Amino acid sequence: MYPPSRKDFISLTLSDPHSHSYNNGKHRRQSCWRKWKQLSRLQRSLVLFLLALLLIFGLLSFPSLSEQWRGPHVGPVLGPGAGQVIRPDAGPVIRPDEGPVIRPDAGPVIRPDAGPVIRPDAGLVIHPDAVEEPRGPNVPILPKPPIKKNPFPNKRGPPSLQKDGNMSDTVGGEKKEQEVVQDEGEEEEKYKKIVSWRGAMIEADQATEPPPSANDKEAAAPPAPVNPADAVPLEVSTGPVDRLEAVRDAFRHAWKGYKSYAWGHDELKPISKSFGEWFGLGLTLIDSLDTMWILGLKEEFAEAKNWVDNELNFNKNVDVNLFETTIRVLGGLLSAYHLSGDQLFFEKAKDLGSRLMPAFKTPSKIPFSDVNIGKGTAHPPRWTTDSTLAEVTSIQLEFRELSRLTQDPQYQDVANEVMRLVHKLPGKHDGLVPMFINTNSGQFSHKGVLTLGARADSYYEYLLKQWIQGGKTEEDLLEDYLQAIEGVKKHLVRQTGPNRLTFVGELNHNRFNPKMDHLVCFLPGTLALGVHNGLPEDHMDLAVNLMETCHQMYTQMETGLSPEIVHFSLQIGDGRDIIVKPADRHNLLRPETVESLFYMYRFTKDTKYRDWGWDILQSFNNYTKVPDGGYTSINNVRDPTNPGPRDKMESFFLGETLKYLYLLFSDDMEQLSLDKYIFNTEAHPLPIWPSPPK
Repeated sequence: MYPPSRKDFISLTLSDPHSHSYNNGKHRRQSCWRKWKQLSRLQRSLVLFLLALLLIFGLLSFPSLSEQWRGPHVGPVLGPGAGQVIRPDAGPVIRPDEGPVIRPDAGPVIRPDAGPVIRPDAGLVIHPDAVEEPRGPNVPILPKPPIKKNPFPNKRGPPSLQKDGNMSDTVGGEKKEQEVVQDEGEEEEKYKKIVSWRGAMIEADQATEPPPSANDKEAAAPPAPVNPADAVPLEVSTGPVDRLEAVRDAFRHAWKGYKSYAWGHDELKPISKSFGEWFGLGLTLIDSLDTMWILGLKEEFAEAKNWVDNELNFNKNVDVNLFETTIRVLGGLLSAYHLSGDQLFFEKAKDLGSRLMPAFKTPSKIPFSDVNIGKGTAHPPRWTTDSTLAEVTSIQLEFRELSRLTQDPQYQDVANEVMRLVHKLPGKHDGLVPMFINTNSGQFSHKGVLTLGARADSYYEYLLKQWIQGGKTEEDLLEDYLQAIEGVKKHLVRQTGPNRLTFVGELNHNRFNPKMDHLVCFLPGTLALGVHNGLPEDHMDLAVNLMETCHQMYTQMETGLSPEIVHFSLQIGDGRDIIVKPADRHNLLRPETVESLFYMYRFTKDTKYRDWGWDILQSFNNYTKVPDGGYTSINNVRDPTNPGPRDKMESFFLGETLKYLYLLFSDDMEQLSLDKYIFNTEAHPLPIWPSPPK
């Protein structure tokens, strides 16, 4: 056995003289201090640094935490003259002179943190709490607009070169339409670097208003800054809004940027305060000549005319696109001549027209897409011998008018020959035509896709407009137009499942694809123009329905701006009509919708079309206006907090979009009467010829 263990110890009882019980607190404090002193200097510094960081973080986070505890403050805002209280987060501002709000998604929702919002037709809604945000030096910042609450959850630009379209985007794959297809977006982005279409540059990201003239001052109430950092004092006006002056202000602001940073060049890059060059012909300046004349901006017109007189020279070794140069430069010069009567513009137009003629020297008489205006040579694109059908059939208004003015038939002869050839060609599908035509054989190519979007759109537009221009005597043009509209109604028109929106889709190898370019929004106006000239009344019914759909393409987006391409849901149970894929969310400041609004108002006098146009102008001001001058296209119409400026102002924003908005708001129905003028596809008005005696 083991003996029991011994425990040797001494027991002590400690006490102080004052009979206080023992307390080892001091001992512990001395022990902690001893351990702290044992740490190295580096360790002590690190601990102190971490403690300081925690303290700073706590101080910084305290205001935001306390704000969350209190909840968002929603204070009433009074609309001047409105006689009622408006909650900043309650949705659109109610305009008392118009009765109840019909479209709750049409106007931006005013958020307390979004800065002031201007509704010029209802007075000003002002939020006084705009605060300055730090801005880096010399970095232009687009204003951040107020977030627009979207009730729906969720190209006049270069199209894809996939000539057969997207096989997955068919009725058989309707459910897939509602999914985001990222790789398709990447595929489209790849091709956007190669081709151009109606104003979209070959680049993926593209290459500001002169001071107002003495007689033309800036409006008293400028558009709402879209970033609190750019907030400006607002003047409250109880009077009616001058919408025409608002358009002039927008033009002056755009012209300021162009004059300051891109004078004499093709396009303004307003963010980088530089310019983009396409042909080196001053596209924006020439595209804007007739707009300045129509808007009454005499000083701006005079300085632009001076540039044309002294600087515009076509004797240069440069390849230009036949179609773009014809509709923008030739059309712009002819229109400026007709409106101003200045012989300078006619002489320049005649010089340019003669330099474009080599494009028609092909085996088939179908013109090449590119011509060197200095060398007098022409060629197809590098990647194909085909020309785009819309390009070769949308130069006729301009060439025909040039022949009428010069009494030289060569221009009209080559343009009319193209239309005669296309009229007789086999391969049409109930009047619908493929997108490509071969310059060697003169035959349609790549017949799988039928669309009213990019590469085909203005073919249908110019069928009607040539017939009107020539005094309604060319029966082949009228026959082709009427047959095409019947083909559209038979094969391309559908309605969405949720809300029965009427839209125009595409045929992809006889399979329907519920895809619609913003470009197709030219169609309501063209249909209405045809009805005005005696064509079937049911065309107007289709025009009204399509106009509503184009309007919804704006109002269902968080920024109030339409994307370049939309897809439509055909499923009845789906909650939304419009689907936007990531690669299609950009907006290029396009004119097609406001163009159709102009025609629809002229022929119906329904003021809702003016209101829709006003909403669009306000959205352009809120999300695309650059503070130092100019407007920029944006990457994402679904993100109001970061729409993503693309740093490019297309020339057609001044040449078309603002011009059509001005004419839409004008009460003078005789200003460019549609019984006397026909607009080319770049919105340049040309006179309708007198009907020949019978």
